[in-house]
Parts: sequence; C-alpha cells; structure tokens
Amino acid sequence: MPTFKLKRNILSRVLPTSILAPCLLSVASFYAMAEEVILPSVEVHANTVQENNNAAVNTSDTASLLENEAGVSLYRAGGVSSLPAIHGLADDRVRVKVDGMDLISSCANHMNPPLSYIDPSNVENTQVFAGISPVSVGGDSIAGAILVNSAAPKFTKAGEDLLINAELGTFYRSNNNARGVNLSTSIANSQAYMRYTGSTVEANNYKAGKRFKAKNAAAMNKASHILNGDEVGSSYYESRNHALAVGVKLDNHLVEFKVGLQDIPSQGFANQRMDMTGNESEQYNLSYQGQFDWGVLAARTYHERTRHAMNFGEDKQYWYGGMMGMPKAPGMPMDTEGKTSGLHLQGDINLSQRDTLRIGAEYQRYRLDDYWRASPAGLMMATMMGPNTFWNVNNGERDKYDVFAEWDAQWNAQWFTQLGLRSSTVKMDAGKVQGYNNMMMGMMGYGDPNNPMSIPGAFNAADRSNTDNNIDMTAQAKFTPNASQSYQAGYAIKTRSPNVYERYVWANNNTMVMNMNNLYGDGNGYVGNLNLKPETAHTLSATASWNDAAQQDWSLKITPHFTYVDDYIDAVACGKVGRMCMMRPDGFVNLSLDNQSARLYGVDIAGKKLLTEGNGLGSFTATGALNYVRGKNRDSGDDLYNIMPLNAKFALEHQLGHWTNMVQAKFVARKDDVQVVRKELKTAGYGLLNLYSSYEWKYARFDLGIENVFDKYYANPLGGAYLGQGATMGVDVIHGVAVPGMGRSVNVGLTLKY
Repeated sequence: MPTFKLKRNILSRVLPTSILAPCLLSVASFYAMAEEVILPSVEVHANTVQENNNAAVNTSDTASLLENEAGVSLYRAGGVSSLPAIHGLADDRVRVKVDGMDLISSCANHMNPPLSYIDPSNVENTQVFAGISPVSVGGDSIAGAILVNSAAPKFTKAGEDLLINAELGTFYRSNNNARGVNLSTSIANSQAYMRYTGSTVEANNYKAGKRFKAKNAAAMNKASHILNGDEVGSSYYESRNHALAVGVKLDNHLVEFKVGLQDIPSQGFANQRMDMTGNESEQYNLSYQGQFDWGVLAARTYHERTRHAMNFGEDKQYWYGGMMGMPKAPGMPMDTEGKTSGLHLQGDINLSQRDTLRIGAEYQRYRLDDYWRASPAGLMMATMMGPNTFWNVNNGERDKYDVFAEWDAQWNAQWFTQLGLRSSTVKMDAGKVQGYNNMMMGMMGYGDPNNPMSIPGAFNAADRSNTDNNIDMTAQAKFTPNASQSYQAGYAIKTRSPNVYERYVWANNNTMVMNMNNLYGDGNGYVGNLNLKPETAHTLSATASWNDAAQQDWSLKITPHFTYVDDYIDAVACGKVGRMCMMRPDGFVNLSLDNQSARLYGVDIAGKKLLTEGNGLGSFTATGALNYVRGKNRDSGDDLYNIMPLNAKFALEHQLGHWTNMVQAKFVARKDDVQVVRKELKTAGYGLLNLYSSYEWKYARFDLGIENVFDKYYANPLGGAYLGQGATMGVDVIHGVAVPGMGRSVNVGLTLKY
C-alpha cells in the first residue's frame, strides 16, 4: 500500500522553481468580480480591518478578520485555523473561495480549513454573503459564501516609469509571545506585473485570564513539561506562507498565474486529542478575464495539494509515556494527502440595458487518502496500533459537476431583482479499508478486511459509490425608494452533499479511532454513515437599511432571517443508525451521524453615527452591532451544536490627521442552549474591552493594541471542550472544562512602505 512522508524542506526545494517558471512563461494576472455585486455583501479590507488596524498585528488567523461582521461567528480551533460560521452553520456548510479557488479541508479534524491557506497580511478584501448567496458565487453549501482575495494587480499608464512597491511588517503579541514578519513587493509596467508576498509567525501557548485548572493538572503529562494553571495547552503554532503572482494585460484581456506555498511545522489544538505536526500545501491558480462588446468572460483552473500529519504534540501525552515509569512511545502517527482540482467558466451577457444573464459551469475533483501507520512501540502497540497501516479513508473520491444561470434585472432606479438556478451532480466513492490488525476481533481488533462479518469487511462489501443530484434556486428583490433607504427580501433553496469523512469513516468498535474522527472539537468519537443524504436548506431573509442621503453621518441595518433544513446532518446515538459503538468511562460519548431536520432563526443589527467632525479634536464615530441566532433539531427536540449566544459589539472610533484610535467593547450572553446528545458544555456570559491605536507616516505605520484590557477570564462559547494537555486518549483528560479565551495581550506592530 502507498505511503507518504512529509518533507520539511518543501519551501527551499519548490520556491525557486515556482518563481522561475512563471517568470519564464510570463503567465499572469487579475482576479476580481467583473460586475458590481448588488446583492448584500460585507467588504473587509485587511489593511484596515474595520478598526483601522494592520490585520497581522492582532491576529494570524485569517478567519478572525470576519469576527466583527454581522451574522459571522468563529469555531475557535488552532491559532491559524478557525472555522467561520454564518447564522449558526459552519465548516463545509459555508462556501469559502480563496482567490477563486474552491478549497476543501483534508483532515479528520478539519485542522486545515480553506482560510488557513492565506495569511491575513496577504488579504486585500473579503466579501461575505450571509444566508442568501447568488448561485453564481457557489453551490454545495447551505449557509452562505465567503470570498477572500489577495491584492488585484496595478499597472502603470503607457510611457510611465515602472511601478515598484514594497512593504515590510513585523509584530509582537505579549500574551503568547507571538512574533512574526511579513513582506510584500511588486513591480509593474503598463502590460505586466509580478508580486511576491511572504509571512512567518511563531507563537507559544496563550494564557487565560486566571487559573482554570491545577498546575500540571493532567497527572500523566511529561514530568519535564509542566503547564501552569492559566496556560492553555496545545495553543501554540508556527506557520510560513509564500505566494507569487505574475500577470499580463493586453487591451481588455487579463491573465494571472498564482503559486501559493504553505508550511506549518506545528500547530496545537486545545479542543482536539491530536495536534498538527506538519501541513504542507501547494496551490496553482491560472485565471483569465476578458471584456467584450457583449459582456465579460471569466475562466479559471486551479490545483491544490495538501500533505498533512497529526500526532500528540508536546503538551499531550505520548500514549503511555511517563506512566508508571514505562518508556515514552512514539505516539500515533496519522497522515493525510488531499488533492483538489477545479475548473470554472462564466459569462456575463448584457442582454439589454436592463437585463444581464450570467451563465457558467464548474468542475471540482477531490481525492483523499487518510492512513495511520503502525506505531513501532512493542507488543502493546503492535496489537492495538499495528502491525498494519490503518486506512481511515482509502482513495476517497468526491467529484462535482455544476451548471448555473442567473438573471439580473434593473427594472428602474428603484427596483432590482435576481433569479438564479444551479444544477449540481456530486459523485462520491471510496476504496477498501483495513484496520491495524487483521486477526483481532472485539474491543481493540477489526478483523479480516475480506470477511464481511468483520467491521472493515462489512464496509468493503457495501456499495460505497453514491451520486447526488442537487438543485439550488434563489430569488431576490431590492427596492430603493430614495438615497436614504432600501429594502431587500429573498428566498433560497440550497443543497449540500456530505463530505468524505461524514460518509466514509467506518471504524466504530474502537474509541481511540473514533476520537480521531472529530470535525467538531467536542471531545467525542464519531463514525460515518454511508446512507447520508444531502442537506436541503430553505432560507427566508429580509434587510431594511436606513442612512443619511450622503451615507456619511449615520446608518442602520436590520436583517431577520429564517432557515429550515431538511435532512440536516447531526449527531445521533450509534444504535439509531444500526452501529454498535463502545461505551466509555471518560465523560464523553461515541456517536454517529444521521439525517434529521433543523430550524434556525435570528436577526443581525448594525449601525453607526458620526458624533463630531472637523473640530480640533478630530472626528468621533460610534458603531454597534448585535447578532442573535437560535437553532433547534426538529426531530429530537435537542438544541443545535455550537450556536453563538446573543452577542453585541460597540466601538468609539477617533480620527485625527494620521492618528487613529478605537475603544471597543464586546458582550456575549450566557450559553444555556446546548446539545445534550454531544454533552455540549455551557458557558458563562462575559464582556471584554479592547483598545487600538495607530499612527501613519508617508512610509511607515505604527500599531498598538491592548486586547482584553482587564484580563477577563472567559470560556469561548464556540471553543469546544478542553483537551489541550495530558494523556488525551485516556481518562487523564481534564473533563468538563470549555476552552478558555485569551487573557490580556499587548500587541505592537511596525510597517515600512516604499
């Protein structure tokens, strides 16, 4: 059987070639929406981040750039790997595109989500389509869409000198001793350009606002590695990113070629039993955009390859090492290789001054191998974790074929409508699997993979191929009676097929293995379900917006929303789907997945008011936002998992010349509505105060931030269960503690520009 090995020196080997080849080919550049998107979207610029802060100063997690946006919350995971949620729906239920690439997480714990592949310093703008997203933005999702783009190319006018730009930034964050550097440089003339961006960051474990456990509370932890009571184990990370873009412009035609490389040597996960011990990714992205008399033509092809490794990090016990004087074992190596390739073709046809027809086709090919090599650790490991390679997913396949059409009509100055239809065919399959040991049966064994009476044999004998034919439809209307108000309403049917892990994870007789297949950070074990059907969401949403005519003084936006999901994929007891899972004594549970029905509803409110302008003290602006969402499983009566409780954010922004300041307060209500079947933890309400300040010169910028000023202790409502230290595969876990948020941190950054 094939084996793969992560190579730490991938950047030194691949980067010179990736730089030279595009230069020799002179292939190239530009990705942007050809038309102005009239539908509701939120735009975030990474160099301002709604707070006039340099993004990289306060976060290395690109998903965090969205946390102040209406309707968006974050599943907190690793330091660069949070998962965005829109109106209570997260992960694969949100369509995420990075520079037009529709990427997929290749990990049994989803440690490498799409937004982890671009550094915040490389983000120019992000659009969030909450609830109802146009069918042209993407399918195979039910929550909405997030589009993240790096900088668009800039060209000079004919006859002008070369345009050369460079930016160098560095930062330090006191709480977790995070330090990093980012660099961006570009050169362009009137027809071609080249841009390089690179970043590196390294951080230690962060500290909570107070002690939440006894010092070194996990007794099985290595005696030489003591964690203080306020230290959040497995929250460290190290990440390096490189991106190169080259482009050519000829009249109204633009071509761009981008190469992205990532190396994450280590990233701890405080809500998982394993840590990331390596993640290397390569992305190749070629796009074309041309303007014609009839409209716009856009095309893209891309390929992404990820090699991912997990094991017990330095804060987690290496199986039985250190226990009763026994030697330290080498852990439980887990390797994953994922490959995503895609094609996208879209034409925007100007039928008339009123009507635009947008038609397109997409293809996505995904392959996944998830295998766990035998652990060479003596007799115990040879039987429990050997002598075979354990195949969690063998040659998982997920191919998607889409066509769509979208009609925009600007009936007059007041009325705009959009109708969209997308047809999607998702074909899935997986190869045969095997356990660690073909001979053993029962608690720690799996049996002969060729015997249909054994667990792997039953999976291998089953029909694993599946084809889903999905339909998406959207209808929206916007009424703008004057410059001071607008009203919008819409209805959408959106469909998502299960991902590879939800369908094909097969082992249900071993808690150790089930723990490794956890997309949720709740500490439980999971087994997949071959019989899962696609989720279908029916969403109603309306938005009322009011503002002054010049849109400078004040604004208020209110968006109520309602979603009903047929065949919602949720956690269930194993017996409900005919699986026999082990009982466990550690306070967690082993579960499977099944189709049920769910209902979600809520409201987003956002507003601002200019308080003063033009006096000697500068301008002052007050902003505020409130988000509420409620989710219920209609079949079981249980609450939905990881729903953000009522929360609000208020800020006072000050601008005086080149000096910008902000005082921000965040309030989160107590989370009492938790999912019983997963034993989800309740969290207390809290409030945080953050201070930000920056001063900008012509060629430099200085940023200062103090987050969680009063060093408040709080548990993140979407942070999951704390599994950050100790022998996480045994009863040594500190049970019943939610992952704490970060205590006070002083963040400083300096950016130099040319």
